[in-house]
Amino acid sequence: MDKALQIFTDVYFNSTKPHLVVFSILYIIGQWKMLTKSGVKGFWSLVPCAREYQFARCANRENDGRAASVLDLCTMACVALSYVFKDPYILIFIVVLVISLDIALFMVHIRIYGGIIDVYNAKRSWMILWLFLPTRVIPALVWGYSKAYQPRMKADDIRTALDRILSSENAEVMDTGLTINLKQRAVWDFFHKKPLLQDIHMYIPQGHMVLLLGGSGVGKTTFVNAINGYEKGDAEIILNGRNIYKDYRHMLYECGYVPQQELMRSKDTVYHTLADAALMRLPVDTPPKVRKERIEEVMDILGLTPARNTLVQRMSGGQKKRLSIAMELISNPSLFILDEPDSGLDGVMAKELMEELRHVADTGKIVIVITHTPDRVIDCFDDVIVLAKDSTRTGRLAFYGSVDDARKFFECDKMEQIIKKINTTAEGGEGLADSFIERYPEVKNAG
Repeated sequence: MDKALQIFTDVYFNSTKPHLVVFSILYIIGQWKMLTKSGVKGFWSLVPCAREYQFARCANRENDGRAASVLDLCTMACVALSYVFKDPYILIFIVVLVISLDIALFMVHIRIYGGIIDVYNAKRSWMILWLFLPTRVIPALVWGYSKAYQPRMKADDIRTALDRILSSENAEVMDTGLTINLKQRAVWDFFHKKPLLQDIHMYIPQGHMVLLLGGSGVGKTTFVNAINGYEKGDAEIILNGRNIYKDYRHMLYECGYVPQQELMRSKDTVYHTLADAALMRLPVDTPPKVRKERIEEVMDILGLTPARNTLVQRMSGGQKKRLSIAMELISNPSLFILDEPDSGLDGVMAKELMEELRHVADTGKIVIVITHTPDRVIDCFDDVIVLAKDSTRTGRLAFYGSVDDARKFFECDKMEQIIKKINTTAEGGEGLADSFIERYPEVKNAG
């Protein structure tokens, strides 16, 4: 048993043999050049795990690259453990685990190298060489350094093509209202910068109440967080002539945001809840009389005056929603963003709440609302913003304009039908997002 175990450990854990080191170095040299040909930084070939992912991107097999990176990382961890544990039974378990990981990695590599062959328009017979390290060196060096072998597409070709089609001119910056020029909001995901939102440009006038529409996961919350400066992107956000990003400390009080969750103490009364909010949201030098007048004014606007002495825990769902809104409205912000304020409310209560928000907008404020049941309150809105995921899963602007224009553009009467059209077929939709995203700039420019 000890002899058999020694053979297994030599095969799987002894990577210091000179010929294996040479093969690995030659493969890295060839892979560096192939990555460069595909528009990816060549140095990624030097980074364990990451090179698997980046090479898979060149093969148009990004998801397989994620799997290969994880499997490669797990294999490296097992090799490290083999130097720590010397018990034969533990080593046998590690060897079996490594064999299983190698089999899984082999299957993933078949898909990745198949993608590379397709991208290079090469014969399928090359697969035999790609699957094994000693022979993998040959296609890596030949394809990397021979001018006869060129990829028909780069790693970011799909996204670049969409960017050329969809990138639009910046919205003109106005002295009043909200100007949004969001070039990109991105995160680092698996050794790769992944855009969450791209090329969103618009101008929203003062006094407008705007519906923010989009399917689940499209980036609506990311969008509003980028607008109010909570999660900054590559953007210029101008509210009434002032840059929110550059003057964030001051503009923080000009942007009110009401999340889905209710952040109130259940044992406080309505008045005490708003009094605490006023202490936090109004300038510290605000006279007590002015603070009290503002509390009374906000309660009156949202119909909370009769419930001023009511405990939060005894309030109805609709009253709690209005109190959440009042807490943010207390600072008199110019921009007001609400994430599903009508969630959990019946049709009558939702309508009443939206009418109160309509009244807030009529005072000259910009009100942006996210709601999953827009049709029951659509009469309260001036405009509609529609975000949709393109074929690269990036949030794009599919439409911005009046409610009537949205109906014409999407050729449907109800807002919820718009969601069905832009959602993917896997989400129960019609998968038409790309066509609307591409057509919107033409319609906007024509108008």
